[in-house]
This record gives sequence, C-alpha cells and structure tokens, in this order.
Amino acid sequence: MARRLIPLVALAAALAAGSAAAGTRAPACAGTCFTAPAGSGALLLFSGHGYGHGVGMSQYGAYGYAQHGSTFEQILAHYYPGTTLGPAPVSKIRVLLVDRKEALKLSSEVPFTVRDGTGRRHTVAAGTVSFGPGLRLAVDGDPARQQLTAPLTFAAGKGAPLTLTRPYRGQIQVDVVDGKLRAIDIVGLEQYLYGVVPSEMPSTWAPEALKAQAVAARSYALATRQVAAPFDVFSDTRSQMYLGVSNESQAATAAVDLTKGQVLFYGGTIAKTFFSSTSGGRTESSQDWTGTPLPYLVSVADPYDSISPYHDWGPVPVTARTVSKKLKVRGTILDATTVPNPAGRVASLNVLTALDQVQIPGTKLRTALGLRSTWFSIDLLSLAAPSPNPPVAYGTTVTLGGAIRGLTGVMLEERPTGGTWEAVGPVAPGTLQLTQKPASTTDYRLATATAVAGSVRIRVAPAVTVTSLTSTQVVGSELPLLPGAPVAVQQQSAGTVWTTVATGSVAADGTFAIPVTLTSGGTYRVSVAPGAGYAPGSSAPQIVVP
Repeated sequence: MARRLIPLVALAAALAAGSAAAGTRAPACAGTCFTAPAGSGALLLFSGHGYGHGVGMSQYGAYGYAQHGSTFEQILAHYYPGTTLGPAPVSKIRVLLVDRKEALKLSSEVPFTVRDGTGRRHTVAAGTVSFGPGLRLAVDGDPARQQLTAPLTFAAGKGAPLTLTRPYRGQIQVDVVDGKLRAIDIVGLEQYLYGVVPSEMPSTWAPEALKAQAVAARSYALATRQVAAPFDVFSDTRSQMYLGVSNESQAATAAVDLTKGQVLFYGGTIAKTFFSSTSGGRTESSQDWTGTPLPYLVSVADPYDSISPYHDWGPVPVTARTVSKKLKVRGTILDATTVPNPAGRVASLNVLTALDQVQIPGTKLRTALGLRSTWFSIDLLSLAAPSPNPPVAYGTTVTLGGAIRGLTGVMLEERPTGGTWEAVGPVAPGTLQLTQKPASTTDYRLATATAVAGSVRIRVAPAVTVTSLTSTQVVGSELPLLPGAPVAVQQQSAGTVWTTVATGSVAADGTFAIPVTLTSGGTYRVSVAPGAGYAPGSSAPQIVVP
C-alpha cells in the first residue's frame, strides 16, 4: 500500500504542541546519532539478546544461579542435562603459546635448565635468554653461544615460573617447525586452570559460579584436545583464554582446587562443555548452532541471565553497503529478513537485492558484522530514488520508494544544494511511495531520533522551452528564473553528439534571445547550465524549417 506524507500545514500544527516555535522543521536527530554516508543504501538496525554463541553454560546465568543458592553441581546439571561428574583421565596438558619466526625471549628470576633433543641437560643463568630458529644459546656458564639440538625443554628451579611474554607455570618446550619457533607450555592440568578460570570469568563472582566454570573449563580442555598434534590446546579463544601466572587469583585458584580432577561425562565420554558470556534468556542447542545434535547441549531456559549487561543489546546500525562488502553480496540490498530456528535465534538471513535473493547463515552474519549473538531482529530504513535516476526538469514530480519496518517516529528530511537538513514530514511504517517536487537538486533521507539512513539525491535541471527557432535567432524561456545563467545553442551531429554553435545568457525575466546562423534542416536544441544546485537542462530538439 502506498504511503504519503501528511501536508506540511498539518505537520506544523502537530509539531506546535511540543515545540516553542510552531511549525519548526528541525531534523529528527537533534543530538548525537548514527548518520549513514550518502548513497550507502538501506540502513539495517540490529537489536538482540546475549553475547556469544549461547550454547551450553551461560556465565552470567551461572552467576545468577549461584546468587540464588545453587551449587556448582546444580548449575552444571541445568546447563548440561544428563551429564555426570567423574575423574579426569589425564593430569598434564600441553598449551601452544607461540608459533612465529621472530626470536624468543625466555627468562627466569632463578637459575634454570634446558634439556636438548639429545637428552643432555644444560644450565642457564637467571635472567633472559634470546634465540632464533638457529637455537644458539649461552649455556653452562660459557658466554659463547652454542647451537643446541631441537627440541629444547626449559625448566625453572624451585618451581618458579618461566616468562615468555608473561610468566607461566610448568616447562616450556621449544621446537623449530618450517623455520618458525613453536613454544609449548607443558603444565599440570590444575595449574593450567589456575590461569584459565580467572581469564574466562571474573574472580569476584560467587564461589559456586567459579567452581562451575572450573569444571566446565577442565572438561572442555580435555574434550577438545587436538588430535595427533604436538600440543593439546591453544592459549587463546581457539580453545580457552590462558593468561598464565600474572592473571591468577586466590578465588579462582580455590575454585579449581575444590573441584580438583572433576570433569563432566556423558555416556562414558567427556562432554564438550561449551560456554559463553550471556544467553539472552535461553541457551542455544548444538543442533541449531552446528547442525550436530548432542543430548547434553540442548536449549534450556536461563532465567538469571538478565543480570548481564549484554542480556539485551542494540540497536546496532549497519548500512546495506557494509553488509554487501562484508558478505560479498552482489547488487544493491533492498531488504533483509530473518529466518528463526526453534530456539528463536536467527538460523539464516534472507537478503533481497536488485539482482537476486541470497540466504546467509546466521552464524556467518554474526561473525562478519561483529554482532554480539545470533539472537536478533532487524529494523529497516530504506529510501530509494527512481531507477534510472536522470535529472528531472524543474516542476516535475518524483516518487521515492523504499520501506520502513519495526520503527516509529520516522521523518523524511530534505536538504537542497547549499542548504541544511530540514524535516518534510512524518512517514508511517510500510512500503513507501513518497511524492516530492524538488525546486532544485535535493538530497532526501529517512531519520529517527537515533539513526539516519544514507541519503539519495534527486538532480533538478531548468525547464527550457524554445518558442522560436529560425536560421537567424533562437528565442525561448526557462524556469525557475535564473537571470544570467549561460545559454548554449547546440547542433546535433554524428548521431548523439551535440556541438555548441552560439551562446548567450538568461535575461532578468527568464527569457533568452540569441542571434545565430543556423542551417536549414539541421537539428538544434538549447541548453541552460546554471550550476549552483541545478543540473544542465535542455529543450526538446527542433529542426530549422527553411
């Protein structure tokens, strides 16, 4: 259904009640708001719930359960239904710390040792050693560097940490692979968790939440160990954040110690205990997330997740141009609608373009646009100029298309060349057909109090009329009145090529009379190119009659 603007008289009356100056035409956004660049297409406004993939334990939800008296066992049973606690089958873990070509700097506050690939042990003085892929080190009290055989295993005395960018417990093994240095921390599973738990959950949170995090982190590490690799886990979000000794805390260490060696099992196998910051009120199932169902990773209610600052988020404005670029979508995006999965999150996004309709997985969209989660809805501000969009003659009516979805309080705004943005009138949600008659080249845009979509431009040219065309004179007029505007009499040749044969200017009353010498039977037109907010305008071609 077509939508039309209310008359400006009615708009002025409506605004008078809320404005000191009745009939004000102030823009919708009077303060700080997101303003999309001109020509960036539709503006998509994403609003949603949660932070992260939402599968398994919600950390804020677990904190909420702990605040309401739940034990860590009860918290884990809620988020991983059907699992049972059991003993971890291993007590050590290998963590990849570094994999790079640059030299490594390894240090210890106490003397330490290095065992080379032949099994020989060397002593290293307290301090810092630096070496590259050649593995040349000063050892055994000899200042001259010796080339050692890989791999090298460093260990500090008296259980002191070794520092490699930051201090770590355990031993650090260094090898050379494809010309790059690879450093792996070989550390006890519990000592590894000392550095993981406070890196994944604030240590100030309730003890039972920290215990639940310790068991989930321990289980996840063992369930997702790299198969047939020289290390078990990464030290970053590819596995879990592991920030070593400097990030340890007394509360997190206590939670690890009080759950020592406990992991979650399902059917005799360690459970993949995924977790994320915030579910938004209901967790995601593994079936909907990856397509692989796991009976202990189902969607469950998460009533206490509401304490998270990320429980609700948005609106996040993203232009259609950005979506096209990030997701490599061809053609101008006209609209985007979501397809929900059973848990209410976005399974996919249907993108309508001028060329095609494309379906994008929700997880891919979230990653590409940096959204907090896949649980979101999309509001839309879309305004489009006619297609094609050549200059229109002065006095011509144009129709702007587009759509508004999910938003109220939307205004159409205009800015003539050299002017400022002013409100034209409110626009109701739905499919748009907005009729306008611009007096000069004018930009139009849709705006709310917090977001402004990219503008579109309607170019206006003078309306040029030739009243007399003879072999010696061309007489006519143009609108609007543009005294002094340059006038060119042009002859058509070589198909569509127009060549200027005489010039003049517009008189004060908008007319022109230009002496010429024209060829009988030739095709001519008059062009007026005033600039200053107007595109060049031309009369209809005429043939000189003998």
